[in-house]
Amino acid sequence: MKETSPVLEMKEKLPLLELFLSALCLWAAWYHTPAGALVRTAGAFIFSTRSTARPLLAYFGAGTLVPPRPPPPLAGPVPPAQALAFGAASVLNGSALEIEPRLRALSQRLGSDDAALLAIFCGEDAARFAVDEARSMALDDLARALPPRSEACVARAAQAAMLGGAYALGWPLPETVKITSLFGVREHPILGRRRLHAGIDLGASPGMPVRAVGAGVVRRASSDGINGRILVLDHGRGIVTTYCHNDALLVRDGQRVERGQIVARSGSSGLTTGPHLHYQIDLAGEPVDPLRFRAHAPKFAAGASD
Repeated sequence: MKETSPVLEMKEKLPLLELFLSALCLWAAWYHTPAGALVRTAGAFIFSTRSTARPLLAYFGAGTLVPPRPPPPLAGPVPPAQALAFGAASVLNGSALEIEPRLRALSQRLGSDDAALLAIFCGEDAARFAVDEARSMALDDLARALPPRSEACVARAAQAAMLGGAYALGWPLPETVKITSLFGVREHPILGRRRLHAGIDLGASPGMPVRAVGAGVVRRASSDGINGRILVLDHGRGIVTTYCHNDALLVRDGQRVERGQIVARSGSSGLTTGPHLHYQIDLAGEPVDPLRFRAHAPKFAAGASD
């Protein structure tokens, strides 16, 4: 009887081991792609679990866009010129007043606010290298110029840029309009069960002009039975704003809009108790409380909701 040596046995098993390792490498690479995120999100929905997949749009921006921790309540108004410093301070758990002059000085030396933000989180040498290598001074291009080992610091810079953009947003209605329902879990006024109210309700009278809170692109201008006439604006860097229950939409899908532009007329379309505007901010695909980024003391009143 012929005996098999350990070396021959190992050679026979080696192709199976190589096949297993190759499959493992392919899975690891696919797992962190938009296709993998789509399958993971669908699986989480089917099995009623929570997915760790990032929102699909996060795969096409600078760094890793993930929903941020709620920023601390504002002590006072945020000057527009300091919005980016407030975003960086939220990520660093620092003081915007201390970060703002450093950002300004870095911006002057490196040539852009995005390069300065990258220097804050990845170091000035890395930012200078990115400026020399990138095709533009935008954070997306600067981030792509850095080596893979910089992913963590680039992700933090992208987070700061996203939060800074949220601090820089305007308001869709006049400041005198009062809030009729806050963000958070509450008893639904029509359906009668507790659920997350993903935005805030503003007591707008019918036909009141609704303005874009920032420049962006219309991602949705349509209607459904729940939200009524709904408008969704993509402001870039993971920032999306939504305006529901309008009486009329004045823009179309794919249209570019500017900050302050009238994009809708308020109303009571959809599932509501009366005329109002539901205003919502999503960061990296997750709703956040708009009042966390407001620069004025909000006024509250009883009124229509959804």
